[in-house]
Amino acid sequence: MFYSIRHLTKFRYSSPVSESVMELRMQPRSEGLQRLMSFKVNVTPRATVSGYRDYLGNSIHHFDVPSAHRQLSIIAEATVDVTAPSELPARLDADAWERLDQQVAEHDFWEMLAPSHFAQYTGALEAFARELGLQRGEIRDRDPLEMLLALNSAIYQAIAYVPRSTRVDSPADDALNSRQGVCQDYSHIMIALVRRMGIPCRYVSGYLFHRAGTKTRSSEGATHAWVEAFLPDLGWVGLDPTNNVVAGESHVRTAVGRDYADVPPTRGVFKGGATSELTVAVRVSPSDKPPPPEAELEPEDDWSAQLRQEQAEADRAAAQQQQQQQKQQ
Repeated sequence: MFYSIRHLTKFRYSSPVSESVMELRMQPRSEGLQRLMSFKVNVTPRATVSGYRDYLGNSIHHFDVPSAHRQLSIIAEATVDVTAPSELPARLDADAWERLDQQVAEHDFWEMLAPSHFAQYTGALEAFARELGLQRGEIRDRDPLEMLLALNSAIYQAIAYVPRSTRVDSPADDALNSRQGVCQDYSHIMIALVRRMGIPCRYVSGYLFHRAGTKTRSSEGATHAWVEAFLPDLGWVGLDPTNNVVAGESHVRTAVGRDYADVPPTRGVFKGGATSELTVAVRVSPSDKPPPPEAELEPEDDWSAQLRQEQAEADRAAAQQQQQQQKQQ
């Protein structure tokens, strides 16, 4: 399935700031069943965007806006081809736990097994594990794939999806105590529980296409998060506890890490005493064929013209403020 993705991020500042330094994780990964066909990012005010790939294979872009500005807008556009994965087996072989232990011992999985910033094994999580019947002595009496699918369903049923009920920096305990959260909370809870079982587990950020006729909890027009757990014979298996599904053709992977702290879409700082307001809009559009050459593409909504107009207004406001300050001096 081919997808066209547009991801708009806009920062508005209460007064002009003199510099912004920003890091982006918005480029979809190109590996396995997912193929990146095109990607570009536009920044207003104009800035030189550089990129590199980290040790986990995530593509990271960064830029610096050194001039005064009152807003910062980022538009990332990508075209991705995603192939549906094979159906999972009903269960794994009887020696699955032993083979998993052997592979964990032979390979470097320690980061995806140890507690991380947002995926901590706390008292609240321990109580939740007992509620779900996940006592450590009984875990290995069940097939590891069966355990993961059951846990995916149990978290889905136990936590209500409530937009804006938590923040990006909220610990998983907030969602456990209130029994409501967003996709980030579902993922952190599952990661901590799965790692406690001795199964490597990592956080995945990306996009979800909301198919008509399917029951999807997560918000349309926003980024999404789910998890991947490592199993013998299967490798990294994607599980989406927010929607109680196995990650498939509708999931577009952008970055992987220990938890959200490793893979935020934007991370940066600005110089100045202003407060900031963030607006995000995501559009994932399907297609049944590859995109035409760039010259044949019909023009999209001209967001860039609006952004240039808004920036010009911000520049005039900053110039007027500077003139007033000079008069006062």
